[in-house]
Amino acid sequence: MSFEMNYSVIILILTGAACTSAETHHEIHFIFGCFESSDPAVGLEIDGDEVFYGDFNKNSNTCLIADVVFTLPKFVSITPEDKERACEYATISRVWCKDGIAWGKKSEPKIPKIKDAPESTIYPRDEVELGVENTLICFVNDFFPPPVKVNWTKNGMEVTEGLSLSRYYPNKDGTFHQFSSLSFTPQKEDVYICAVVHTALKDPKTREYKVSGSSVGPGPAVFCGVGLTLGLLGVATGISFIYKGKRATESQE
Repeated sequence: MSFEMNYSVIILILTGAACTSAETHHEIHFIFGCFESSDPAVGLEIDGDEVFYGDFNKNSNTCLIADVVFTLPKFVSITPEDKERACEYATISRVWCKDGIAWGKKSEPKIPKIKDAPESTIYPRDEVELGVENTLICFVNDFFPPPVKVNWTKNGMEVTEGLSLSRYYPNKDGTFHQFSSLSFTPQKEDVYICAVVHTALKDPKTREYKVSGSSVGPGPAVFCGVGLTLGLLGVATGISFIYKGKRATESQE
């Protein structure tokens, strides 16, 4: 039987605990995914918030600094030592991936090919005002293996411009989520559909958004956005201190 591994062989979550004081503990997850048909992917999360991710060429023995992307806000200082440590994680994961893929091939067909169908929802980024440019977001969640494909239509016609698709992000349960967005200018009675394609689905899963005839002011979205921004700034600052504290502790050891 041929063995075609077009899905992740291993999605491994290594969990540790770091302390910033004697009473406060935080979860640190180092996640890496191994693929036979594409490059390995790695990342680090603290308390569920991403610190960095990296994609590096599987034909290279080492990670390049340029391959590591820190996702903390710009006001958080990232030192060259931080990037070097992230590269060390990425390089180690390449060795683990090589061993994991070899084990997977040897163990097949005993390993079940698990597939989880995605859930999806569609919503506008901002409160909708007729004639005012906005963004529609199709949020795809709880799928495995990655990735998914998202197609858009407007009034039954395929849309090919103004689209973007995020990379996929891991969930704590081993599934993934991903965002697809469409820039649009809402007009009365326009109908938009996002169709999600995944190996676990027999037919694409569709979600519809219909522009209503009335405009809604942006007030609620503004207040919500301000609150969310302040919350994220607090989270990002906390992550920065945790990450720095962990690195300092390791250097002392």
